[in-house]
Amino acid sequence: MNRDLRDVLERTLGHEVTGTTRLGGGSINDAAEVSLSDGTRVFVKTHPAPPKGMFEAEARGLRWLQATGAIRVPEVLAVSDEKPAFLALELLSPARRRASFDEELGRSLAALHGFRARSFGLDYDNYIGRLVQFNTPADDWSTFYWTSRLEPQVRLAVDRGLLGSRARSKFDALRNALPDLVGSPEPPSRLHGDLWAGNLHVDERGGPCLIDPAVYGGHREMDLAMMRLFGGFGERVFAAYEEAMPLSENADHRVSLYQLYPLLVHVNLFGGSYVGSVERALSSYV
Repeated sequence: MNRDLRDVLERTLGHEVTGTTRLGGGSINDAAEVSLSDGTRVFVKTHPAPPKGMFEAEARGLRWLQATGAIRVPEVLAVSDEKPAFLALELLSPARRRASFDEELGRSLAALHGFRARSFGLDYDNYIGRLVQFNTPADDWSTFYWTSRLEPQVRLAVDRGLLGSRARSKFDALRNALPDLVGSPEPPSRLHGDLWAGNLHVDERGGPCLIDPAVYGGHREMDLAMMRLFGGFGERVFAAYEEAMPLSENADHRVSLYQLYPLLVHVNLFGGSYVGSVERALSSYV
């Protein structure tokens, strides 16, 4: 750990840094377990030149989810987007999942989604991975899903030569069909926004905890579709969710529709290997 980061951590956390252990697992940031002179340990992620406002946006998102009390998220201890940029969180040392883990996760997600957002969107933009996530509020879900989710990612992929004119034409057709595809109107829910298995953590009591959010107010099926995209969640999670907060009619048919956004994000983050998955998802609707 460099001296500047050590100094700012000691000032903001109020204790001397007595040790650091580098942690793996992140593709964007460096991460470390930091020991303090009072005996506590904290989790610190850093980046030498992060996108503007990235750590502050993540901190705000964690607090927004934590305010619901519906599911555990790590407490934000300190944050700075000025050099040296960092985010300090409580360290959660995972225990073995308790027997009720999947049940708790499903019901906790339903409780989280039961907390409403002011609109579809958010009053600030944030990040999904290292990509800007635009959150300009909209009054209805289909408008927001197109203008702030699908269209920016489609445009970026086309500009980078990752999507061709045929795919762009199909997305234009999807845009016109969206109002009839998104299902019955629902109020905006507080979403984690990037809920794949890597962002599900087990806390020191063996319970579920969410990390690394990309929050916004949106349709609750977005989180559930993301959870199904790459696996890692047991069927009991989804059953417990629906027992607590039943989904509207034809939700199964909308899974691929709501997977289009994370698939496009993966196209723009990792390249053309995900284009086939985008095309297959599109083929269900246009």
